[in-house]
Amino acid sequence: MADEVRAAQRPGPAVGASVLRPDAEGKVRGEARYADDLTFAGMLHAKVIRSARSHAQVVSLDLSAVEAHPEVACVATPHDISGENIVPVIYRDMPLLAADVVRYVGEPIALLAADTREAAESAAGKARIEYADLPAVFDPREAARPRSPQVALPVGAETGNVFNHMVIRTGDVGQGFAEAAVIVEGEYEVGYQEHAYLEPQGVIAVPEDGGMTVYGTLQCPFYVQNAVANVLGLPMAKVRIVQTATGGGFGGKEDVPSHLAAMAAVLAWKARRPVKLVLDRAEDIATTSKRHPGFIRYRTGAKRDGTLTAAEVEFYYNAGAYQTLSSAVLWRGLVHAPGPYRIPHVKVDAYSVATNTVPCGAFRGFGSPQVIFAHESQMDELAQRLGMDPFALREKNALREGDATATGQVLAESVGLGACIEKARDLCRWTDRQREVAQFNKRERFKRRGLGVSTVMYGVGMGAKAPILEKAGAYLKLEADGSVTLAVGTTEMGQGATTVLSQIAAEGLGLPVGLVQVAPVDSSRVPDSGPTVASRTTTIQGMAVLDAAKKLRTKIEDAVRNMFACPEFTVEGRLFCIPGEPRKVDLSEVARWMWTHNRDMGTTGWVEGSPVDWDAATGQGNAYFVYAYACHVALVEVDLLTGETHVAGFWAGHDSGRIVNPATARGQVAGGIAQGIGYALTEELASRDGRILAPSFTAYHIPTAPDMPEELEIAFVEAPYSGGPFGAKGLGEVPLMASHAAVANAVSAAAGTRLRVYPAIPERVLDLMAASA
Repeated sequence: MADEVRAAQRPGPAVGASVLRPDAEGKVRGEARYADDLTFAGMLHAKVIRSARSHAQVVSLDLSAVEAHPEVACVATPHDISGENIVPVIYRDMPLLAADVVRYVGEPIALLAADTREAAESAAGKARIEYADLPAVFDPREAARPRSPQVALPVGAETGNVFNHMVIRTGDVGQGFAEAAVIVEGEYEVGYQEHAYLEPQGVIAVPEDGGMTVYGTLQCPFYVQNAVANVLGLPMAKVRIVQTATGGGFGGKEDVPSHLAAMAAVLAWKARRPVKLVLDRAEDIATTSKRHPGFIRYRTGAKRDGTLTAAEVEFYYNAGAYQTLSSAVLWRGLVHAPGPYRIPHVKVDAYSVATNTVPCGAFRGFGSPQVIFAHESQMDELAQRLGMDPFALREKNALREGDATATGQVLAESVGLGACIEKARDLCRWTDRQREVAQFNKRERFKRRGLGVSTVMYGVGMGAKAPILEKAGAYLKLEADGSVTLAVGTTEMGQGATTVLSQIAAEGLGLPVGLVQVAPVDSSRVPDSGPTVASRTTTIQGMAVLDAAKKLRTKIEDAVRNMFACPEFTVEGRLFCIPGEPRKVDLSEVARWMWTHNRDMGTTGWVEGSPVDWDAATGQGNAYFVYAYACHVALVEVDLLTGETHVAGFWAGHDSGRIVNPATARGQVAGGIAQGIGYALTEELASRDGRILAPSFTAYHIPTAPDMPEELEIAFVEAPYSGGPFGAKGLGEVPLMASHAAVANAVSAAAGTRLRVYPAIPERVLDLMAASA
């Protein structure tokens, strides 16, 4: 390549977007909108050369034609990795680039960087790879068998292809089923769910100052920092991660950005030039993480009066070729498998299994929606067998304050499940609605309606699986003009964190929220506050912000006392009322005084989650420091001629403690309901032999505005949590967890037979109708 390179050109951003460009010193100033909007002088565009086979030995890799392309600046193979060819997540089993064996279609083998994105695409097609196919396995139950083809690397697996086997053992299920008057058994199956975030995965790696800076759309900057440092063999202090605007993550931008950032960084390190790697939508869907497909067997027993006596669960999650986050996903599924109910005898066996498929990872709900589909279906089956109302059965067995969960955790406070059930029943006018549905079904010849209920609990935060991540820091600085800068390590990705954390800071300071500005997330300038996952931001990050705010408030008040030599004064927003002073003193005057008198105008806050504990041998312990709860009701209408299902009405009652911002909270719930509707009804991602068949939104149908219910009501019952800011606890993941199960139960009610496979696409619904005829 010539020494002089032209600046990369691309169309200008959309109206309202801003572009980062380097200044004369090569530094980037300003605030990015999206990673794909960033442009650097001399920037190269990366392309990943991926496996076309699900399981094969790489016999030869010929990149000579790629390197000969006139616009290709460099290529990279495992030999070009200066650090370790491993992307660390929980386990260290996943290579950045496959060296000898590929284990799924789409696994990265080599990288290239070219002057333009078009040139990179063209050059990648010139790679010549010779494979020797190996036996492959795609079903987790088959892969778990002793003589199945070996997929998992020993460093990531407990035995064979079983990444993890986890258990809960409570009481004696044999005794529990002996005490049962009614026993219901069911098998349930769920497929992939695609995250469908607004912008696809994208990063830019910029070599500078003997290190590497990465800009990207991501959830967890410190995960990315660790991965890039590991792959480049650099100290973490030499790796800087800057989050650009992120239009949704839903878990899909928790671990995957580490892989992309490390690939872009390897190329940038070799070329000594900025490198952009942005996946197109098809590549994103085909090769990045999904919700784990699962197979669940469930057996539930109850006495004649509806009292639950026992639950026995066995489930298998298809983890894909590498661990990524599967052990954490499985653990949450394990803890949530019994549901939000008092059950004296519980046995759960949970397996995450390696297969020759794309690795799965985090997704909103994190392993719990799959088992919730099963346990809420079981509750409706039990209600039908017992002749009980579905609400009555749930209310009878719902966990309340002082009860113990299936893991033996006594719920000492903030248990609003009973109130959620009552609120949801009132919102939907349950008895009247049942009568209306019956009249509709009697009247209509080609349509049928059904009502469904679900109740859920959700462990807030990382829990006993990862207590070392349950921490957060915050930095607050009073500026010389009286405004306030807040810096945190958790990220905004559309969930409203910036607004809520600003409110918490303002409330803690006793100031108007408009004075608080949240700084962009940059790993070199903000504290590691753990990952932005598990509905933990408001609770954990919020407490760190509140801690910092109280300390800064003390500094401000001390300054006022020193300014006016008065021990007492009153405060009205940003105004201080000083005895004997004819006017009120504005905060800006106090801030200026502090600045001119060389006062420390910054504070740090820090918090750790409440203690948790866990016995892996029995599945007993305090799994989470607190739980959130919800009860949802769905009304569906099924077209008997086409099998199409529409959610006509939806009612949701939530307990997430004190709601800091009702508007953003309602938005979270409505968005979760939409995702749940998609999971239950439309979002089918077909695959064959480990290959995603149609990776596009033409074939993969996410809900749009017309798919939302005409009648939608959301209400909050606030059971305050003493360990959260102003009594708040997590919300973000709960709405999806509850919504899909309510829709599934409504479909089953309309069909007159049980839905056991997700999603309920028209063909499956017609089969259900035919089976009940």
